Amino acid sequence: MAAPTTLPSALADAVRDESSLRRFLHGLPGVDQVGVEQRAAGLGTRSIKKASKLHAIDLAISMVDLTTLEGADTHGKVRSLAAKAKRPDPERPDVPKVAAVCVYPDMVRTAADELQGTGINIASVATAFPSGRSTMDIKLADTRFAVEQGATEVDMVIDRGAFLSGRYGEVFEEIVKVKQACGDAHLKVILETGELVTYDNVRRASWLALLAGGDFIKTSTGKVQPAATLPVTHVMLQAVRDWKNQTGELRGVKPAGGIRTTKDAIKYLVAVHEVAGPEWLDPHLFRFGASTLLNDLLMQRRTQLDGHYSGPDYVTVD
Repeated sequence: MAAPTTLPSALADAVRDESSLRRFLHGLPGVDQVGVEQRAAGLGTRSIKKASKLHAIDLAISMVDLTTLEGADTHGKVRSLAAKAKRPDPERPDVPKVAAVCVYPDMVRTAADELQGTGINIASVATAFPSGRSTMDIKLADTRFAVEQGATEVDMVIDRGAFLSGRYGEVFEEIVKVKQACGDAHLKVILETGELVTYDNVRRASWLALLAGGDFIKTSTGKVQPAATLPVTHVMLQAVRDWKNQTGELRGVKPAGGIRTTKDAIKYLVAVHEVAGPEWLDPHLFRFGASTLLNDLLMQRRTQLDGHYSGPDYVTVD
């Protein structure tokens, strides 16, 4: 197996062949389930007030991948989503733009046309999302089509069946090939942690994706429950922190699915700061995959500034 980037010798040895990769992944320290859940619960009780809360809300808005991934999606809906991405609160021009708009490949061109010159990324799911059940040729064609249409980011799904069967080399090679098909587009690797069952599997899958060249590791498709959880995100944040310590490279994390309130988003920002470090409090390194979170962030932002609660009549509700 070929490493996608220059790696330190210990990590280069890990991807030399299937047996080396298996030995490395199963040699990772086990996750203390009680410890990680207690720490996640403890950090989730942190209270952030006033100016710090407003800063956290604006930061969270700037980290949102505003998403529509429904069979009933239309070009009109994508155009509306792009307009909201550019001006989340039309009456408040100081509200930050979101990080990206995430759509299916056939909607990428519409999003790209609407967002041209804004600096907002166009993200597309690919590789037979959400199941990942297709041939490699089709997955690569899916990826290339999205990039040709204007995607600057690709969210791929790993083959969970192969991973859970212990066919780590197969999953590794698939990520490497999709990364190559992305060209200059960034690759987010969706682990679908709700199907991985254990925290140890989440840690192994995170390292596998990083070794194969993923720019981001992402929790979920949003189509499987449980989706993003704080303890799982802690494990993934530990992985990118440890990756940086060993390689000097910064890789990102994206929790997706089920994060709907400002209170929840702030819990994740606290986890980012405390587990990975303040360097990761940046849209280039941390994202929220969300469709409804932005609405609550905008309402809570108005509350902070106006001193009273602003209901959904004051923001667009998707």
